[in-house]
Amino acid sequence: MSDQDLLQLYSTRILALASSIPRTGHLDDPHGAARKRAPLCGSTVSVEVRLEDGRISDFAQDVRACALGQAAASVVGSAVVGLRPEEVRQGRQALWSMLREGAASPDGPWADLIVLLPARDHPNRHGSILLALDATIEALDQAEARKKTAAP
Repeated sequence: MSDQDLLQLYSTRILALASSIPRTGHLDDPHGAARKRAPLCGSTVSVEVRLEDGRISDFAQDVRACALGQAAASVVGSAVVGLRPEEVRQGRQALWSMLREGAASPDGPWADLIVLLPARDHPNRHGSILLALDATIEALDQAEARKKTAAP
């Protein structure tokens, strides 16, 4: 299947994901928060997280991005609650590898990221696609650091 065929196949799915981003807004008393911006296109994603017992217990995001960035944020918002921070880091690495190294599409909770496969040949869009995961990881880093300093 050609990239053009894949783009046609997935374009409806990308737009559907982009139009229904879950977990938008803000959290009361987040444990970590981050805002990331893609300098090439100006897309931004802000994320807030709460961690309980080593897992993401709550998540909120504010997404100002292109359809590809919005679609990625939609997948992240649907998958992230209940995951351990390491699983988010693994998902980000799998997405990056799919886009940049020609690796297989992510699996498990990140399987829906396959919809972004046609963007592999458009590196100028990769920054926007990775924003939601990058912001989530930065927010998780803050939350983990906060938990460590609060520990007795």
